[in-house]
Amino acid sequence: MRSPRVAIVDGHLFTPAGIVHDTLLLEAGRIVAVGGADAEREGATVIDAAGGLVVPGFQDCHVHPVHAGLEMLACDLGGLSSREEYLARIRAYAEEHPAAAWITGGGWSMEAFPGGIAQAGDLDDVAPGRPVYLPSRDGHSAWVSTAALRAADITRDTPDPTDGRIERTPDGEPDGTLQEGAMRLVADLVEKPSQGDVEQALLLAQDRLLAWGVTGWQDAMVGASNDVPDILPAYLELARSGRLRARVVGALWWDRTRGLEQIEELVEKRARAAEAGFRAEAVKIMQDGVAENFTAGMLEPYLDGCGCVTANSGKSFVPPELLAEASVRLDALGFQLHFHALGDRAVRESLDAVAAARAANGEHDHRHTLAHLQVVHPDDVPRFAELGVVANLQPYWACHEPQMDELTVPFLGAERARHQYPFGALHRSGARLASGSDWPVSTADPLAIVHVAVNRALVEADGGYAEAFLGEQALSLADAITAHTAGTAYLNHDEEHSGELVAGKVADVVVLDRDPFEHPLAEVGLTEVAHTLVGGEVVHSRDAR
Repeated sequence: MRSPRVAIVDGHLFTPAGIVHDTLLLEAGRIVAVGGADAEREGATVIDAAGGLVVPGFQDCHVHPVHAGLEMLACDLGGLSSREEYLARIRAYAEEHPAAAWITGGGWSMEAFPGGIAQAGDLDDVAPGRPVYLPSRDGHSAWVSTAALRAADITRDTPDPTDGRIERTPDGEPDGTLQEGAMRLVADLVEKPSQGDVEQALLLAQDRLLAWGVTGWQDAMVGASNDVPDILPAYLELARSGRLRARVVGALWWDRTRGLEQIEELVEKRARAAEAGFRAEAVKIMQDGVAENFTAGMLEPYLDGCGCVTANSGKSFVPPELLAEASVRLDALGFQLHFHALGDRAVRESLDAVAAARAANGEHDHRHTLAHLQVVHPDDVPRFAELGVVANLQPYWACHEPQMDELTVPFLGAERARHQYPFGALHRSGARLASGSDWPVSTADPLAIVHVAVNRALVEADGGYAEAFLGEQALSLADAITAHTAGTAYLNHDEEHSGELVAGKVADVVVLDRDPFEHPLAEVGLTEVAHTLVGGEVVHSRDAR
């Protein structure tokens, strides 16, 4: 019989008042004492933290677990980094699944290919005659085979959709990469996973997240996407059956191909979710694309490879007037607005939409949020605090790596590139910060993410210091951990119940194998999760792997 009482001893407790070297006592799914509980250890299950940092369960403010799980169940290219590795994995998968109608999966990175463009011919070599559809790790591009292009009847004469682009060879033929809305031309032909597949993927992803110490999140795409059916039923089934262990808020998907008529459906979905005990209280609106494929919405045009100004300033997937009107309506109905806003124009359009909602409806505690924030014009930094908008950060991207240095900075230009990921400026301006991953775009490991937030550089295996990317925008270690715990709890309107080691809050707790505050900042990312507890129950232990 599992003890209803758990004592975590010899831990360095990360509390709102600072680090306390003491015992944490958990009982009946709640924190009952933070320090001073040694006398109450009798009859408790004891977990020895061995001097490691004990933190509230990490919470991810923007993540896609179902998409990550489905990739893991299919041809998973995550964790690989080169064209050669991708092709070897695809060849092996094709040989292992000779009867599959389509080869699907994904997770490739643009930086592995010249100019970020993957070629159909490579897929034809490793999966001859097979239709292949593989979204990139960020979900904004797809790598497809010649058989897939033929199945979709995509030729040199096929026009680009208004919200996407078919990449082409110099003579105009489709070359195998589809950007943004062009992905649908092939995705619509691929058989979508069943609800059983989606539930399996969600459970697989939940296990992975719990192993990383992530006990709560906001799912940033609860709806149907190019190659995935509506995932809300899977969340409702797992919530009803008690298999959803994490604390989750779902952001219902705004279909950018439709208009205000979908609001009634979103209200119905929110009510249906509430009946099942699942909170679907946000609406996700994707306002632009990504900088690497020149679809992030920019105030000024992109540059070309020679540094000359182009005619392309990226996309606004929702016209600003409609964005404002939708925001006013959704805000009035009590929804939290969750914008994908990566370029500086998309950030401004989204902030303007929030301002319109406040002007029309007055101030409400909806905690609207803008995610990604790759390029933010300095004039817009103070508007986050002024409008009560939560800055929804994905810190892992704020570093030097090929996608940044080769596929982004040269096309933004030096001056605009200095406006990227201004986490420090946002924090200093008084903005609320929440931290997350956008997994499977990149890892959901909070310690790797926190490492980049404080170092503005990726983890070096030997703990050495790498060159910082705009180091003046780094966060302190305490602020980065807080953003990835209490910050997301606040975003999810759950701060009264989770996000801090405070008596009375839920016993979602993570024990780390060391105290990163006692080591150089360059070693933060070498820290690992020793134990994850949800409601006082151990759901992951490193030693049990």
